[in-house]
Amino acid sequence: MRITRVLSGALLALGLAAGPAAADSTPSASPSEDGSGPTSAGTSFRTATEVEQGQTATASASTGDYLYWSFPADSGGRPTVKATVKLPDQHASQTWQVDVYDGLRRRQACQYGAQTRTAAEGTASVELTCVLRTVRAWSEPWANDPLPGTYYVRLTATGLKASDLGLPMNAELRVDSKHIGGSAAVDGSLAEPLIPGVAVQSAAQDEDSSASAVLSSLEPDDGWASGWWSDRWVWSGIGAVLAALAGIGGYTLTRGSGRPRQVPPGA
Repeated sequence: MRITRVLSGALLALGLAAGPAAADSTPSASPSEDGSGPTSAGTSFRTATEVEQGQTATASASTGDYLYWSFPADSGGRPTVKATVKLPDQHASQTWQVDVYDGLRRRQACQYGAQTRTAAEGTASVELTCVLRTVRAWSEPWANDPLPGTYYVRLTATGLKASDLGLPMNAELRVDSKHIGGSAAVDGSLAEPLIPGVAVQSAAQDEDSSASAVLSSLEPDDGWASGWWSDRWVWSGIGAVLAALAGIGGYTLTRGSGRPRQVPPGA
C-alpha cells in the first residue's frame, strides 16, 4: 500500500508538471487582432516585406514579378507557408511556384505540399503550400537543416508566355507554425539566430556604438531560443521516477520477510 501511495503521488506531481509542456504541442502563431498583415511585397531578399506568423499578407503586382516576404521561425516549430494567386480573367497556362529560404539564403525543401502548380487557361486562382521541416535549435555546419532565424518566401511564375507578361495579379500569403515538442529537441543551440545584420548589431552593442544594422525587426513573442524547454525534460523525468519506483518495488517483492525468529543470527 505504501508503494502504491508513493507511486500515485509521484505520477500526480509529474502529471501536473507535464501540463505546460503538453500545451506547447498545440499549433502556435503570433496573429494580429484582425489577422491582417502588410499590403505589399518586396522585389528581392533585401527588400522582403516582413510578416508575422498568423497574419495574411496581400500584394498587387504584375505577372512576371518576383514577390518576397520574410517571417521569423524559432526552434521546435514547423512552419507552413500558404500562397494564393488571383489571376486575371484572360490568361494563358501559367506555372506558379513558392520557394522558402532560411537566414543564410539556403533554399529549404518542402516536407510536403503543392509547392508548384499550373493554372490552366482561364483559371481564376491557384493555391500553393509548402510545409517545411521542423526548425532545429542546432545543426552540423555541413547540414541543410532549418535553423532559427528569418525565413524568406519567394513567389513567382515560371515559363510565362510573352502575352501574359505584365498582366495584373493579386497574391495572398499566410504563414502558420505548429510546435512539435520534445520529439524534435536537440542538444545545443546557436549563439545567435540567423537574422540579417545580427552580427553587426551585436558588435555595435559591444562597442557601445549607436550605429547598428537591423535588417529584420520581427521575432517570436517569447523571444529567440525560446525552445530550450521542451516536454522531453518532463518525459525523461517521468521515466527516471518510474525506473526508481520499479526498482524499489522489485526489491520489496524479492527481499522476503527477513530472517525467521527461530534462526539465530550466526546460523
